[in-house]
This record gives sequence, structure tokens and C-alpha cells, in this order.
Amino acid sequence: MGEHTNVKLNRQVKAAVLTVSDTRDVDTDKGGQLVKHLLQEEQVIIADHHYRIVKDDKALITAQIAEWLAEDVDVIITTGGTGIAQRDVTIEAVRPLLTKEIEGFGELFRYLSYTEDVGTRALLSRAVAGTVNNQLIFSLPGSTGAVKLAIEKLIKPELNHLVHELTK
Repeated sequence: MGEHTNVKLNRQVKAAVLTVSDTRDVDTDKGGQLVKHLLQEEQVIIADHHYRIVKDDKALITAQIAEWLAEDVDVIITTGGTGIAQRDVTIEAVRPLLTKEIEGFGELFRYLSYTEDVGTRALLSRAVAGTVNNQLIFSLPGSTGAVKLAIEKLIKPELNHLVHELTK
């Protein structure tokens, strides 16, 4: 079963990181900074202009993601705005862009959140993943616990395989 997790790409994966928050800035964006750190540990390339913070606004989120989808980026990871509060609109911005939703990501993320992180509060998470043509999008909650869980348990083990499947 594990053989696909060792897929070697003949190039480095390129990522973009988008933090969605009305209150965070570069100094207080622990979630987005953690995404960058964990991906860079895996030699994923994140150019300076591929890290941004936008307000909880559907049009701003959509515009930034659309800009990156037009560039040479393999994966876009958003953090924040995935809950059920009125201002949480990341999923509403991301889902219409998806060509294919990867339902298993959200299901496994919520399961792991329940068993390893926040217990029954996991049911509030609307984390989602999918593809837009040959690019990936993962939308994660903003907490560092959620980011660490999603990146280390789900995204890192499968990222090369997912990129390989989309670009072969």
C-alpha cells in the first residue's frame, strides 16, 4: 500500500500559501508561517510572492487563488476561514473553483482532528481539498494544531504522489 508514497518527482514541488484572516499580519500569522516551514522542510519551493494574507472576503480569496492558478504552482494551501462563523467564507471561495473535490481529505482530516486534536469540535471544520485542472488546493483551518495535523499526516505523505498523478 505504501509504495505510492515514495513517488519521486523529477523536480521540486512549487507551492503557494494563503492565510485568510481579518486580524493576522506576517508577524502574527502562526498558521501560514507553519505551513511554509513544514513544506520547506520537504524542499517544497515557496516564492516570496506565493505567500499572502487576505481578509475574510470571498472576492479577495478567489482573486488571489485565481492569480496563482494562472502561474506555475503545483499546490495552493489556504489556512483560515474554514469554520461556521459568518465571516468564514474560504470554502465558499474555493469550492466553486475546483475541477474535482478530493472528499477523502476532508473526511480523514476531520477524523484525525477528532481522534488526535480537538475531539468533537472537529465537526465544525469544513476543511476541503481538490484539483483545478493539474493543480491542487487544500483549505485548512487556521490553528497551528490543525495545520500541523493536515500537513504532517495527510499532505506531506501524499504530495509527490498527488502532483505526479496530476502531471503525468
